[in-house]
Amino acid sequence: MKVIHLSDIHLGPPGMTSCGLDPYDRLARAFGHIAEHHRDAALVVISGDLTEYAEREAYARLKQALTMLPMPVRLMVGNHDDRDVFFKVFRDHPRDAEGYVNHAADFREGRFIFCDTVEKGRDDGSFGPDRLGWLTAQLEGCDRAFLFFHHNPLHTGDPSADADSLRDADQGPLRDLLKANAAKVAHLFFGHVHASLCGTMGGIAFSGVPSTMMQRIPNLSPAARTAIGPLDPSYRVVLIRGDDVVIHQIPFAYDGELDWFANA
Repeated sequence: MKVIHLSDIHLGPPGMTSCGLDPYDRLARAFGHIAEHHRDAALVVISGDLTEYAEREAYARLKQALTMLPMPVRLMVGNHDDRDVFFKVFRDHPRDAEGYVNHAADFREGRFIFCDTVEKGRDDGSFGPDRLGWLTAQLEGCDRAFLFFHHNPLHTGDPSADADSLRDADQGPLRDLLKANAAKVAHLFFGHVHASLCGTMGGIAFSGVPSTMMQRIPNLSPAARTAIGPLDPSYRVVLIRGDDVVIHQIPFAYDGELDWFANA
């Protein structure tokens, strides 16, 4: 099974740029690259910060851009998004009984669980009792799970980034739930940090995907600020082969020369 993971696309109105970059141009290049090279993907996941200012026009531009992709797409919201505005454009998008953008999909390889970590008006994330019950039921109902969050659900060691992580990231009921289900959670994915990350959380392998826009350069000293700039963007190709999960980072915007070689 092949899955494409993107995050933090930060779409805005026509003409909006950030760090000199046009987010819609970046997204169109990513979608074009995916459509050309990965038409066999079963799923594309965009894990939040779909927009910069949560304008209805930005969501409408995303909806139009999605027509470039020949495979199903699962959308998530981030701290730059607004659920009410999102649902005005994506009226039929799944949500849970509480109105959160929590949803799941079952495949032969396992259950893909997409978690809404947004708390309105805040940059850091939340996953309280009203959402934990839903996730508990999703995990109880499957033998193997792949989890997606927007916010990083653990601290990364970059103090500035960690200030906006999921609250209670290093302790609390969510971490307890994930650790209790570590044997069935095959991988945990997130965005938000705008950086390439990998490691384990309580025995669960995780990966954080870069943005299609600006990237963060980690500052691992005690500091309130972290550098961010127009470094090369990428998306991830996730290959699930039996018990194995392999993740490739695809620098879709690189247009320089390449040398091609083959193993005899």
